[in-house]
Formats: sequence, structure tokens, C-alpha cells
Amino acid sequence: MDDQTFDEIAATVARRASAVGRTVAVAESLTGGMAAAALARAKGASEWFRGSVVAYSSEVKYDLLEVPDGPVVSGPAARAMARRVRELLGADLAVAVTGSGGPDPQDGEPPGTVYLAAAGEPGGEEVLRLDLEGEPGQICASAATEVLRLLAARLAT
Repeated sequence: MDDQTFDEIAATVARRASAVGRTVAVAESLTGGMAAAALARAKGASEWFRGSVVAYSSEVKYDLLEVPDGPVVSGPAARAMARRVRELLGADLAVAVTGSGGPDPQDGEPPGTVYLAAAGEPGGEEVLRLDLEGEPGQICASAATEVLRLLAARLAT
């Protein structure tokens, strides 16, 4: 995945967020801030992008993002991350991502297992499981792209 593609999807998020008057935030684990960097580069970001929390450590997920006890590579973890970052940053819509990038499994999940969650308006809450392929860097880039696509899709409604 190249920066141009990230930037193109982020530009769509920017147009749609501006058009509907919504603010967005992200919580990233696996992707380490890749989605947030693309959003911050998008036009008018200071008007619609509230910010992000990069919670790479499991302890940060538990302590700051109030992920429930249990595996951090899971749907419930992603849902908690999205809810909490939305609350912390005061966003209308938040998307979170957590997963196993590899090369080894994490929390019993094979590399490429990724959970995305969205919380807020429009659309309420949802959790998605993705099974991505590739080397760790490719999995991270693909997951970040899916974060941006989910934001763009939610803002289209």
C-alpha cells in the first residue's frame, strides 16, 4: 500500500466528514498510527479529525481504552477501543483496529487476524473480522487501509 492510496481514501473521509459535519477519531494498535497519519494529512483535518490513540501495548488497551480482561486480538477489544476513544476525544464517529500482524500468532489468533470496530454516528456500533494475508508490514498497511475505508463508508450514510 502506498501513501497515495492512503491519502486518496483519507481525502474521501475528509470530504464526507466535512459534508455531514461529523468529527472522527481512531484507536490503533496493530497499525501503529498509520491511519491517523493519513487522516492528519487530509484537507481540513483540523475541522473534523479529533485525533487518535495508538495503544500498541496490551496494558495501554486495558488501562486507557478500558478493554475488558481477555485477549486484545478480539471483537470485544476492538469494540471497547472504539467506544472509549470516541468518548476520550469527543468524536461523533470512531474506528478502532487490533490484530495479529505476525510473524507469530497473538492471543491464539494467526497472523492476519484483524478486528475493526466502529462506534458513533452515523451507524451505531459494528465489529468486523478480517483475515488478511502477507508479511507483517503488508498486514499493517492493509489493516490501516480498512480503517480508512470503514470511516469513509460510515460517513457516506
